[in-house]
Amino acid sequence: MIPRPDLLAHEDLPAPPHQKRSLEKRARLKAAGIVLFGAKGYGGASVEEIAERAGLAVGTFYQHFRSKRQLLLSLMNELLERLSQLNLRPAAELDARAGLEHLLSHAFSTDLQYLGVYRAWQEAALFDPDLARKQSEIHAWTTARVESLFRLLSEQPGARPGVDIPSLARVMDSFFWNLLPQAFDMPKVELDRSIRSSAHLIYHALFKDLPGKP
Repeated sequence: MIPRPDLLAHEDLPAPPHQKRSLEKRARLKAAGIVLFGAKGYGGASVEEIAERAGLAVGTFYQHFRSKRQLLLSLMNELLERLSQLNLRPAAELDARAGLEHLLSHAFSTDLQYLGVYRAWQEAALFDPDLARKQSEIHAWTTARVESLFRLLSEQPGARPGVDIPSLARVMDSFFWNLLPQAFDMPKVELDRSIRSSAHLIYHALFKDLPGKP
């Protein structure tokens, strides 16, 4: 399995805080970044606005992050850490289709807080070659995780033989990442419908159609 990309490796970040008050300030800056990156994008959100929304001085921002870019990297790194903690083993108590829908719903509920962050990340990666390289590493990692899930599913009864699992994993992983920024403005009912449709598509790609079962 490809290791999770460490987006903060080789970044000259200020020393992490240890005191409770400093940790709270750092958390407030991150929360403000999540909101403003989502509302204004990467280019539209300024350090001054992020500090103001957090109720802190600009100088305090620079005690925790040397730039807006470092804040974005920290938030994306948090998202990857959350994704790495998802259990991708199919639930034994659910059938394959229900298990897929449950897993996708859980994954997107993990991501929802960071929708605006990822959209800002996409924007920043367009003109920052290092972020574009990191984005390629992220997609390689998530595709490998999706492929691992599909291989586990392909071992279950009723699985289709001869499925090109690596290609299916690449296509679906790309679809999920494209859906993520769209979900920022999507009503929950529409997002739920997209998740169900995705689970349906994956199920029929991996499993034989049973008689009388759509």
